[in-house]
Amino acid sequence: MTRNQSHRRRNDFDREKLCFIPLGGLGEIGKNMYVIEYDGQIIVIDSGLKFPDSELPGIDYIVPDISYLEQNRDKILAIIITHGHEDHVGGLPYVLPRLNVPLYGTQLTLGLIRNKLQDDLPTFRPDMREIRAGDVIKIGSFTVRFIAVAHSIPDCVALSIETPLGRIVHTGDFKLDSTPVDGRVTDYGAFAEEGDKGIMLLCSDSTNAERKGFTPSERIISSTLDTLFRTYRTKRIIISSFASNVHRIQQVADVASRFNRKIAFLGRSMIRNAELARETGYLKIDSKMIIQVEEIWKYSDNQLVIVTTGSQGEPFSGLVTMSRGENKAIDLGEHDVVFLLASVIPGNEKLVNNTINRLFAQGCEVVYEKDRNIHVSGHASSEELKIMLNLTRPQYFVPVHGEYKHLVRHSQLAQEVGINPHNIFLMVNGDILTFTRNNPPKKHGHVQAGAVIVDGNAAGSIKSEVLKERREISEDGVIAVAVAVDDRGNLLAPPAIETQGVFISEDSRDIFKELYAVSEQAVQELSGLKRANPDAIRSTIKTRVRDVLRKRNSSFAVVMPIVSVKARDNNNIFEKEFF
Repeated sequence: MTRNQSHRRRNDFDREKLCFIPLGGLGEIGKNMYVIEYDGQIIVIDSGLKFPDSELPGIDYIVPDISYLEQNRDKILAIIITHGHEDHVGGLPYVLPRLNVPLYGTQLTLGLIRNKLQDDLPTFRPDMREIRAGDVIKIGSFTVRFIAVAHSIPDCVALSIETPLGRIVHTGDFKLDSTPVDGRVTDYGAFAEEGDKGIMLLCSDSTNAERKGFTPSERIISSTLDTLFRTYRTKRIIISSFASNVHRIQQVADVASRFNRKIAFLGRSMIRNAELARETGYLKIDSKMIIQVEEIWKYSDNQLVIVTTGSQGEPFSGLVTMSRGENKAIDLGEHDVVFLLASVIPGNEKLVNNTINRLFAQGCEVVYEKDRNIHVSGHASSEELKIMLNLTRPQYFVPVHGEYKHLVRHSQLAQEVGINPHNIFLMVNGDILTFTRNNPPKKHGHVQAGAVIVDGNAAGSIKSEVLKERREISEDGVIAVAVAVDDRGNLLAPPAIETQGVFISEDSRDIFKELYAVSEQAVQELSGLKRANPDAIRSTIKTRVRDVLRKRNSSFAVVMPIVSVKARDNNNIFEKEFF
């Protein structure tokens, strides 16, 4: 080998790099998605969604912007899913058809994904590849070890990913529950083994970094349920929880069995997930205990438990339809007690409060207070996070999955256990953390990593003007002014005005006379031209109508002028709308 060849080889070796790129999950709770890229090969970890807050009216949910992945589709080897919660799998109906790459996950996780895709994409057939905790598989240049972790849903895994430049451990969502419902504890030994081998980068769940101490075991819910069942022996019990929280459903079933109650599942996702969990062995309920909702009339109140969706106040969920009196099989009343076995996701407070108020109005007793121990977090608190840091002893650390304050607190915990502050990277979605063989890592560059809103069947980037219009319409209503003009801008008929959601007091009824007058005047001022100018008509009407509304009615309603222009050489009127 010549000196020049050796020099070229050394330069190629020096340019070898590994990149960690979060596309979602940093600075927020939800829409988790992380990219690991080496030598033109990409693996993706998780593909979640997050729910909108009150600032995004009418939006169903939000998923990561995958523009970077679409641009590099040919490099993607796989998507690996850590567990089946919506903030880790909810974006798949949007993401999978666009990338169409192999999907790795555990048995229950893939089953939940199949149910989701069956609803959203019934004809799509993804390439799903089942793995188990303890498996080690090769994906391109990456060797992935799947490590069992405890969380609030069964079959969760963390990932240890061996790359040519070093080992990356991604914890997924976890807690160090010593007495999990299914007996499947976090595998301390596996994390310690990976730590002994040497971990270049740890990416760890930060959700509960602000909480002191240890997260309580999920099993405390059993004692809570036992107390509640004893307290309300004579009442029909209705329990609302996440449909994916199989551990909690199992505990409800166990307590119901002890009190000789039958179980009826309500809500499509609850029914399907319960069936899946029973078929795969993750949910153990005697089939004799399960009845259909249509059969509950055969049993007295003290023989029944109804398990339903709706803990977040979802408009079409089982609990919400019951609270509105819209469920044909279940009439709520003083004979019912409702347990909300879930914490409220930020942004859903109003929906949940409205549901609770309707339940009380129906005569139900409602148990929802935090001090009743009705919910246990599935995420590690500060002491558990420090234990994970000590088990793995990473050279570099990136806190993930949390609002920015959570990431900061987690970075401080890492410093407490001895990690050099210079080796801790606080990142935002889209940042690129680059590792090379002969140099320390650094944040260098940024990829597109915003959010995509999903509204019904439509998906697209968030447009501030659209959301602003929605907020204005929801707050002040809309007023539409329709005018018809000829090709020279002359008015053909009096303006027509319609309102939706606009409050006009009784003593201001004559305001409509003024609205008609200013609309007609606006058209007349722009008439008699060689050619009608619909844009100018629209703008003038909007200005004049707004002025009247704000002066006479203190209203900030959205004004939507509709201008129809009659063509000179045709008897038809071609309507053109300008908003």
